[in-house]
Amino acid sequence: MTAAAPADSPVDVPEPAGLWEGALQGYTPKSLAGATVLDGPRLDALLAAGPAVLIDVSEADPTPPNPPAGRLWRPIHRAIPESTWLPGAGSGTLSAPEQVALAARIAALTQGDRGRAIVTYCHPDCWGSWNLGKRLVHLGYRNVHWYPEGIEGWQDRHDTAAIHPDEIWTRRAKDGAGP
Repeated sequence: MTAAAPADSPVDVPEPAGLWEGALQGYTPKSLAGATVLDGPRLDALLAAGPAVLIDVSEADPTPPNPPAGRLWRPIHRAIPESTWLPGAGSGTLSAPEQVALAARIAALTQGDRGRAIVTYCHPDCWGSWNLGKRLVHLGYRNVHWYPEGIEGWQDRHDTAAIHPDEIWTRRAKDGAGP
């Protein structure tokens, strides 16, 4: 099912049996069993063919030290337009409540359609989007796509959009609440 290889890796990284639990930044496999690996042109074609759920799992910038009293910290970052930003959702070590919250959020984003196209991404050489893709396959989603070129690959060809972290995911993951 692999359509294209991610960025040219100088090493051949095998797919782990489970989720990757090491550092999220590093060389990744060229495949993701049960999912389709996309390069830029194939992502463009997928998006032109119809709606897809785009999920960015990039980590949020840390809260600045000593923010002014009363000022909220709400990070914004650039991503593929129409994306949902689920910071931290690509961790290989989500707690049980975080896994429940993630499954509920994905079900809501796909409107319960396990055949709906879902694209996971973050940055090049990022295990987070690979992990989320693997989780989605294990949750029974049948149209999972991994875009390993990430935000930087997208912005080489297209404009990005400023997005905020998904408030529902952020609240549920933080509170350890389920659906």
